[in-house]
Amino acid sequence: MSRIGEALGGNETAWRMFEADQASRNLGMRLVEAGPGTATVEMSVGPLMVNGHGIAHGGFVFTLADTAFACACNRDGRGVTVAAGADITFVAPVHEGDVLVATAVERVAYGRNGVVDVTVRRGGEVVAEFRGRSRTRGGG
Repeated sequence: MSRIGEALGGNETAWRMFEADQASRNLGMRLVEAGPGTATVEMSVGPLMVNGHGIAHGGFVFTLADTAFACACNRDGRGVTVAAGADITFVAPVHEGDVLVATAVERVAYGRNGVVDVTVRRGGEVVAEFRGRSRTRGGG
């Protein structure tokens, strides 16, 4: 691993991928930590993310969780890893101004497949649970 990978939390691939991820970065997401099979991503809910019910649109919460998922399953030594499928359970409403933290943990990797769980929290409160299934497209 290079010095940048060590300095940035142990997963240089995830950091480089996130740096190039214009969609996530333009939503104000910040990669806080990335290690082998783990990642933490943070996002503040802005006024353009609120739906007609006055709560955050679920798609933005899903995107935050999906970004943490991608950072956890794309790690040094693997090929490009993409989502094969994902689902989310919304547990509590999210509001403008909330700071959300998505923590991803790879539960299992088998062959070119994997399963990653992501918990999205506002402070200590869980607001969503996400499970992503990954597929690595090539060798690392």
